[in-house]
Amino acid sequence: MVIHKTPILAFILAASLALCAFSQAQDANSLIERLQGGIDLYSQGRWREAVGELRRVQANASTRTQKAEALYWISLSELSAGEYEAALRDMEAMEALDQANRRISELAYHKGRVYYYLGRYDEAIVLLKNYSDGIPSKPDGSYAPQNASKRASALYWVGECLYSLGLLDKANEVFLLITEEFPRSPKYEASSYRIALINQKRVEAELLGLLKWSHEESLKTMEEYQRREHAYDQALIAYQKRIADMLKDTRLSDLENENAQFRKELAFAQERISGLERDLQLALAGFDPDASRDKKARLEAMRDQASSLINEISSAGRSGR
Repeated sequence: MVIHKTPILAFILAASLALCAFSQAQDANSLIERLQGGIDLYSQGRWREAVGELRRVQANASTRTQKAEALYWISLSELSAGEYEAALRDMEAMEALDQANRRISELAYHKGRVYYYLGRYDEAIVLLKNYSDGIPSKPDGSYAPQNASKRASALYWVGECLYSLGLLDKANEVFLLITEEFPRSPKYEASSYRIALINQKRVEAELLGLLKWSHEESLKTMEEYQRREHAYDQALIAYQKRIADMLKDTRLSDLENENAQFRKELAFAQERISGLERDLQLALAGFDPDASRDKKARLEAMRDQASSLINEISSAGRSGR
């Protein structure tokens, strides 16, 4: 009896291939479900859970496109969670993995935001401006609603970068452009707020400058007042000295006049004394012991008077000096 093995082997092979295909289809469906589950977690704001689910998709992905898709949503979840360094690493990994991926252009916008949050404002401006300029417009220059929203969002983050760099005038121009050309954009309210804040900062800067000028003027006024006060004090001291000198000179003049008068009176008194002394000498020389006692007493009285006059004149001269 001859057994034909070829048809049996063919059947087994076909069954195996079908089973393999079915298994791969199941795996693909499971991967898609996991990917969608991760995206749903991201949409719900459960970003760290989304990262965990999407990491499993990345690990089990069989194609570059699948891995790139997982990395895209992982990076967005990390960006929303504030894990900017991790988000940047995954974005760069996605770019290196699949440059032709359909998400690459959108990734540039999100990467610009990451640069902003990392303080790399100049790099963010370049990336976001290139992204904004690459958004297609209609023939009349206007934008479709979805593209208008994208362009307004990119310009908004350019404005935020300029604002953070302190370039308030340029930032104000960008925010004004958004409010004027994209009034229905989700960034309209935020741009209007930034414009109001910039105007407030301008007023604050003007007031601060005015306050600084006023303070400087006050210091100048105070310095001038102190300088004049010092000058007045010096002048007052000089006037007081001059007055003292004048009073001193007047007193000396009065003393000199008094001394001259005393000298004159003293000379006159000395002449009288000299005359009395001469009379006394003559009287004594011719005095007779037998003369009357009254005459003798008068002569002694004259001598005492002369002595008293001398003492009086000397005392007056000392008190005058």
